[in-house]
Amino acid sequence: MNLVLLSILLSLLLIGDVQCFTFRAIRGQRRHITLSASSSVDIQKKIAYASHLKKRKDMKYQIIAAEAASPLARRLADEYPERFTYHDTSWGKFPDGTDNIVMEGFSPLNMISGEHVLFLASFHNNDVTLSQFQVMIVLLQSFIESLTVVLPYSPVGTMERVTTEGTVATAASYAHLFSSLPNCGKPTRLMVYDLHTLQNRFYLHGNAVASLQTTIPLLKDRIKGTGIDCVAFPDDGAAKRFGELFNDMDVEIVICGKVRDGEKRSVKIQEGVAAGKNIVIVDDLVQTGGTLYECGKVLKSAGALSVNAFCAHGVFPNSSWARFNRGGDRECFDKFWVTNSIPTVTGKLPVEEGIFEVLDLTEAIVTDLDEYSRA
Repeated sequence: MNLVLLSILLSLLLIGDVQCFTFRAIRGQRRHITLSASSSVDIQKKIAYASHLKKRKDMKYQIIAAEAASPLARRLADEYPERFTYHDTSWGKFPDGTDNIVMEGFSPLNMISGEHVLFLASFHNNDVTLSQFQVMIVLLQSFIESLTVVLPYSPVGTMERVTTEGTVATAASYAHLFSSLPNCGKPTRLMVYDLHTLQNRFYLHGNAVASLQTTIPLLKDRIKGTGIDCVAFPDDGAAKRFGELFNDMDVEIVICGKVRDGEKRSVKIQEGVAAGKNIVIVDDLVQTGGTLYECGKVLKSAGALSVNAFCAHGVFPNSSWARFNRGGDRECFDKFWVTNSIPTVTGKLPVEEGIFEVLDLTEAIVTDLDEYSRA
């Protein structure tokens, strides 16, 4: 096999799209290769993409992280030491309450300037958010090659509209802050997972560009071999958003929704059959989880064998997760999956006892850094 042919095969292997190859030797002629399901144009595109992807996978990053995101930063550096170097940050305060922040990596040797920088953010309250914007400004003014900000959960995603004048749409305010960051020669890439309102990406302009990712591949990997054969959505919006991501799986789709029943609204099954199914309800986030709970009850009443839940972001204000755990007044689910997108919350979940399991974002972040988008 000549080197060109070997290069083609290896390139296709890199992108995980190997098809049926048939070799046939014809007496007195050169050896030929038959690619059963790809045109030559498709092959050329795949080879070009494989080369491009390899270049991305060779990129090295210096990591700076918010205090709450530092465990994730350390895992990245420990698991991929050839690509990521973590520099600790002291997030201190002066006696008057103002920030006293010191980043490592600048002294005695400058490891940051001229490098690609990955900043892991956690906007779990306004105080730490302002502190992190100050760090991003300094990084962008330090002659770096590029800045990628990973903000797994955007806490203002649900505050994007004004129905009463005088109300502050914080989603727009945060977008202005990102858009006003200094420019290091190219826009800041803002990676966000399962943003609640997708149109928020267009609030950014100028110096920041949204890179929207999804946690659904983590769930799909987790439920393989579990017997789950049905995916349910609490409303039509979630179904439209996430439904097509399950097209490659042999699962029933059930869509629930609120309908008016006299003076009150109740959750009903609007599409699909739940009877005899092992179900996982999928949504982007959970706060108090009232609708999620009602959906779970309806599915069980309809004859589901088991009902589980997955939410990318476990917000759970005031420890509302406890209501879903064993013995809680909303005990309904066999398993409740969330990601560690909000480490200040998921770090408190009783994963050793009860129904909760936290899916780690580490590998997803590495993949999405390189591939930009995937299903």
